[in-house]
Amino acid sequence: MSSALAAEQDSLPLRQVLPVALAAMGVVFGDIGTSPLYTMKEVFNGPHAVPVTPNNVLGILSLVFWAITIVVSLKYVVYIMRADNRGEGGIMALTSLALRTTQSPRLAGAMSAVGLFGAALFYGDGVITPAISVLSAVEGLEVATPAFKPFVIPSALVVLVLLFFIQSKGTARVGAVFGPVMLFWFATLGGLGIWNILRHPAVLEAVNPAYALFFFVQNKGLGFLALGAVVLAITGGEALYADMGHFGRRPIKLAWFGFVFPALYLNYLGQGALILDDPSAVKNPFYLMAPEPLLYPMVGLATLATIIASQAVISGAFSLTKQAVQLGYSPRIHIVHTSEKEVGQIYVPNVNWLLLGAVIALVIGFKSSSALASAYGIAVTLTMMIDTLLAFMVVRSLWHWRLGTAVVFVAVFFTVDFAFFSANSVKILDGGWFPLAMGLVVHTLLMTWKRGRAALTERMQVDTMPLDLFIQSMAYDPPHRVEGTGVFMTTNPDGVPRSLLHNMLHNKVLHERVVLVNVITEDIPYVPASECIRVEALAHGFYRVFLRYGFKDDPDIPAALARCAPHGLPFELMDSSFFLGRENLIPSNGSVLSLWRLRLFIVMFRNAHSAADFFCIPANRVVEFGTQIEL
Repeated sequence: MSSALAAEQDSLPLRQVLPVALAAMGVVFGDIGTSPLYTMKEVFNGPHAVPVTPNNVLGILSLVFWAITIVVSLKYVVYIMRADNRGEGGIMALTSLALRTTQSPRLAGAMSAVGLFGAALFYGDGVITPAISVLSAVEGLEVATPAFKPFVIPSALVVLVLLFFIQSKGTARVGAVFGPVMLFWFATLGGLGIWNILRHPAVLEAVNPAYALFFFVQNKGLGFLALGAVVLAITGGEALYADMGHFGRRPIKLAWFGFVFPALYLNYLGQGALILDDPSAVKNPFYLMAPEPLLYPMVGLATLATIIASQAVISGAFSLTKQAVQLGYSPRIHIVHTSEKEVGQIYVPNVNWLLLGAVIALVIGFKSSSALASAYGIAVTLTMMIDTLLAFMVVRSLWHWRLGTAVVFVAVFFTVDFAFFSANSVKILDGGWFPLAMGLVVHTLLMTWKRGRAALTERMQVDTMPLDLFIQSMAYDPPHRVEGTGVFMTTNPDGVPRSLLHNMLHNKVLHERVVLVNVITEDIPYVPASECIRVEALAHGFYRVFLRYGFKDDPDIPAALARCAPHGLPFELMDSSFFLGRENLIPSNGSVLSLWRLRLFIVMFRNAHSAADFFCIPANRVVEFGTQIEL
């Protein structure tokens, strides 16, 4: 979605925005919408359990309200959602915007590394969210009767395995029901909340921030550690910004302020009212607040809601992987398009099975949602801190805020983020290490590929013959020319591709038309078709074609070349051959990379997906030339 389209959407009448807001409800709010399943339970039962007293209950409810208000409503919905990269949101888009604010290579490298680490942490979230959400939903069976306790973990595993197995089928059909189901889910949350608030209306006073302040004064260190559980109420808040490109700013704001936020907080208030009436209800206040005849239907509805929440996170991991490939942070990987109409409907098999393996390991290893809660939150709060720092660069340099205003902006939000992160840091040894370790591994892989590709490109350019000299030599010693078009992929448009030199060396011929294709990925989501292609006609039948794509576009080289006729380059696929290089990397002592990183890069390079498949080039039109390169 472009900024112009966003402005047009803002002017639409409410009746046209409501259907989009309903659709957003099924994707954007799934993670934060399932937080009531476990947040209050963890506050009063977790490793730093808060004593159940009226003041503490009101204090926690006040903290939950202001945490959601400050972090989700103000920080993300009101401010950061304005920082869109041509309509797209998320940490990758925010990083791209922040990089435009500096000319310093060192500062740009630091911001890129920090933003990339925030993106890498998303994979840890992509593992924990399905595990803790589905487990907490299925644990409702245990509330119904202790006899179901042995079946909780097997039931959760069955649900999770089925969830990951259906990914290859695509989510277009199932996604059509996501919105109505989540609408019913939030209506149920609000209804149960009101039902219990009527029994103890005094909990409505919790919106007063004085209760939160008094809670800290009264509980001191324990009150600070309680933030590690309170933060569970805002996990998923970043998704509002990350999914902005799918639905737009206005529908998300409308759904959040008009329905989701009130329903969520009414449910938290209802759980608080239940605990005040019956302190023993802290063992699982979410399910115990429901009338007994509705307990089993609530388990089913909660399980469906957690599946939807997990689906959104899994799809986000697929999308992030595709962006990483396009931006040059990941090797080419097999990506399947599951819909002919929706470009964003993709399935990445390798990522899907790796996530499933990690989720199964988490469920078996931690065994309960309470144990998993220790691993949850640390990655989310660290990502939120990174978002705040990058947003500071945007508001200061791109939006031209005064320094004092920008400092106040970052100070308020960073203080809140840091408080939550600090409270969660004590849980690192209890499970918080997992998302950090996973994020570090993913970040290492992404940075290794980026640095390795840069080193490889630099190494290949050293041995590259200048293109202009090569073309000039055609006049003095012309090779034999054959009919048709030879297409050569190149990362250096000013040099001669190795595959072209190998073709001359081995076949002693050139096609009558030689097309050098250079693919450029911009730091914007989509490049308009009118701006995608640029053709330069050179001497002796040579052409240079520049193809620009956004990081959410799907490169299709034959389709792009077929549109080159108006640019003076007619193209016929069946009369063309695509020449690709297949490099065999050999480690050398003079490499700019450390030995461990070099070996890791070589392994990643050898396992990268075929360039022909990635660029949609038919296999029967491809000729590959192998070469050895010392790196």
